[in-house]
Amino acid sequence: MRYYPVFLDLAGQPCIVLGEGKFAIEKAASLREAGADVRVIASREYRTGDLAGARLVVDASEDPEVNRRSWQEAEEAGILINVVDRPAQCRFIAPAIVRRDPLLVAISTSGESPFLASALRARIERWLGREWGPFTALVGNVRRQVRERGVPIAQQTRIFRRIVNSETRSLIRLGRPDDAAHLAVAIAQSGAGGTGRVALVGAGPGDPDLLTFKARELLADADYVLHDALIAPETLALCGPDARIEDVGKRAGLESPRQEDITARLIELARAGWAVVRLKGGDPFVFGRGGEELADLVKAGVEVVVVPGVTAALAAPAAAGISVTMRGVASSVAITSAQGSRSMDRLRALALASDTLVVLMPRSNLAEVAAVLAGAVGASRPAAVIGSATLPSQQSVSGPLDRIARLADQAAIETPATLVVGDVVAAAPALAVLPNSSVDGGFV
Repeated sequence: MRYYPVFLDLAGQPCIVLGEGKFAIEKAASLREAGADVRVIASREYRTGDLAGARLVVDASEDPEVNRRSWQEAEEAGILINVVDRPAQCRFIAPAIVRRDPLLVAISTSGESPFLASALRARIERWLGREWGPFTALVGNVRRQVRERGVPIAQQTRIFRRIVNSETRSLIRLGRPDDAAHLAVAIAQSGAGGTGRVALVGAGPGDPDLLTFKARELLADADYVLHDALIAPETLALCGPDARIEDVGKRAGLESPRQEDITARLIELARAGWAVVRLKGGDPFVFGRGGEELADLVKAGVEVVVVPGVTAALAAPAAAGISVTMRGVASSVAITSAQGSRSMDRLRALALASDTLVVLMPRSNLAEVAAVLAGAVGASRPAAVIGSATLPSQQSVSGPLDRIARLADQAAIETPATLVVGDVVAAAPALAVLPNSSVDGGFV
């Protein structure tokens, strides 16, 4: 690493800017904003010796001869200098700044790409709303209070984590700073104790880029993450470095945690004061048992946050280019699963009642499912199977119901998979051109 990152206190310090153009004006304004005593020298007026006594110099003259002389003078005098757009003549570089006073975020590409630094600044500015300034100041006040009380560092960390995970920032954003302050102080006074919180979070169909913004924040701040099977490793990588990750996924044919044991663990962790994320594939409330967990957590007096996810029932067809509703083709859609003792009767009834039927988790008994549906709506009814939807390994096949199971076997489509049945499959023009898709031409 060539550069050592540092923030300089330039309040009242003599600083010099060389030049009179746009860059010089901008640099002088930034230095004055930091409280520096700024002197601007036009390029034609600069004489060797003018830099004497300066703490810091910015040469924005864009004049090679001035650049050469200012660099030489600053080097000999031991003055920090930045010659704009000449990395080899810079003893410091000015990063792109996200300013949420007293919070400052500096972004540098070590001079490789100022444009990229600016682009990253714009992204971070959208993420760090204006509430982060007063929130940072509020946390600073709490920090001073707990230090005065002699609270151990480890306990302070838990207090700050609870404040970050609380509604404090939301209250500030809503224009209720007094309520935010009262909440933060109450958390600090309760110490590391008190009840934590469980967030029921939908992980979406697989691609971590489809996670909601709130889901990403909760994962980053969680103490514990209890996740289902088939959650992508890239999604788990979004957890904070200190998060403890527990696999509570249920897998067919293998010994799996009981639902009551999972819920009991969530309650145990919350009562111990931890911030917990229950991470579920797709949406927590679409065949994810999120409703059961919510009911039990509320009954136990645990605070719960629900963060919806993109359900595979809609994402998988979309990823394969299938619109589950389409003007003139389908105006209704039903979502079900292929699991459970009464699933076949339910499949038959839903297929007859809806234009498009989406069946989740059908892979283990796809031949049986397809046969039941073919008996209800006809063997030639268009169907598609999408495996590993939204992931790089996504595959899809389409064809008539009476051949769809065989086509899925031939393509070696594995779980997780989604079955789509209806005329929208045959009407999907993208199916024929999307990568890793195969289309059987037997639609009638």
